[in-house]
Amino acid sequence: MRYLPLTPEDRAEMLGVIGVSSVDELFSDVPEAARRAGLVDLPPHAGELEVERELSELAARNRAAGAGPFFCGAGAYRHHVPATVDHIIQRSEFLTSYTPYQPEIAQGTLQSLFEFQTQVAALTGLEVANASMYDGSTACAEAVMMAQRVTRRKRAVLCGGLHPHYATTTQTLAHAEGMDIVRQPAAVHPEDAVIGAIDAETACVVVQTPNVFGVAHDVSKIAEAAHAAGALLVVVTTEALAYGLLKSPGEMGADIAVAEGQSIGNGLNFGGPYVGLFACREKFVRMMPGRLAGETVDAEGRRGFVLTLSTREQHIRREKATSNICTNSGLCALAFTIHLTLLGEKGLRQLAAVNHATARDLRDALAAVPGVEILTDRFFNEFAVRLPRPAAGLVEELLEDGIVAGVPFSRLNPSAGMDEVLLVAATETTTPKDIAAFSAALQRRLAQ
Repeated sequence: MRYLPLTPEDRAEMLGVIGVSSVDELFSDVPEAARRAGLVDLPPHAGELEVERELSELAARNRAAGAGPFFCGAGAYRHHVPATVDHIIQRSEFLTSYTPYQPEIAQGTLQSLFEFQTQVAALTGLEVANASMYDGSTACAEAVMMAQRVTRRKRAVLCGGLHPHYATTTQTLAHAEGMDIVRQPAAVHPEDAVIGAIDAETACVVVQTPNVFGVAHDVSKIAEAAHAAGALLVVVTTEALAYGLLKSPGEMGADIAVAEGQSIGNGLNFGGPYVGLFACREKFVRMMPGRLAGETVDAEGRRGFVLTLSTREQHIRREKATSNICTNSGLCALAFTIHLTLLGEKGLRQLAAVNHATARDLRDALAAVPGVEILTDRFFNEFAVRLPRPAAGLVEELLEDGIVAGVPFSRLNPSAGMDEVLLVAATETTTPKDIAAFSAALQRRLAQ
């Protein structure tokens, strides 16, 4: 093939150096069931116009979150993103999806990352933050790896309220590191169980607040128990807007705080890209993964910005790297920073209060539907309900009514035995008309 420069002889020589007889041997660790036997069933090549037409038809099959009443949360939330955000991120001083390799010529980008880190540190109540991670789940996994480096222990306890996707992402990475992950069963109120699982071999305890069921709780007692055993406390938040109303992880004793920052400045985008937040105590800064932008002065005393504490293996010897994460979510982090700057502290708190009030209205409306049980007693903008029959089927039925009713917990954790549990969220984009339509349609479907 004209675009592949390697000859068969080149490939044979490379395989010989590696010590394998074929390319297939490189994939020996991939289970046979996960391998594709043949080529992907794709249509033959076509012209630009034909490809554009085909992709447009595929895109038209999607249903945008704004097309009707929408109550999905579970780690990704619909919020209003001001048009100013999109306008500013396109300015040449800032526009990049990547951290520059020559930072001295990209002062605008580095300053925006420095401001991002400052905002994340303030929101989480911790002293230092990095220039972002891929998303909340990978940030959670990196936090567990960091706890292993700090404590030199290999056991991590994942609370039963942790988002199942975050738990499985952590398990995947931890398996490669030889860590022992204790994943507790899903529970709406898992606080006592997680404290009982801490022992002298525990590197860290991972808790989420508000948890995957929407329960907001003070983790101070868990922090005390972890620290008494020499372990670290990792606090996870999937809804960054909650920082505007709830006590910060740092105030509750967290050593590391990670979060999904999508809900500030970033749309749902049908699943990504998103932006992971990562902050920790200053004494652990040299064990932190990712990149850090620092403030300095040049030879003439002028304020400037640099990349500092290069922790990745591309910059330093592999054995000294704290992580192999190879980038940060630069453009999404920039959108986060712009939106939060536009809001300011007062605006953030007001927006958070509106979210909570709207969720309470939704809670009251659903609680009035016969057969619906509210499981979450204290929440921010999301809560769990138990329905009289499996939630997944009801969600499909309500979709026929034009309502995206939420996320069945069985989609996140099919083996948890919680088929009747539905996670619902309300934000500032949710209207009283949306809530009325949801409750009326749910009551009608349950009565059938």
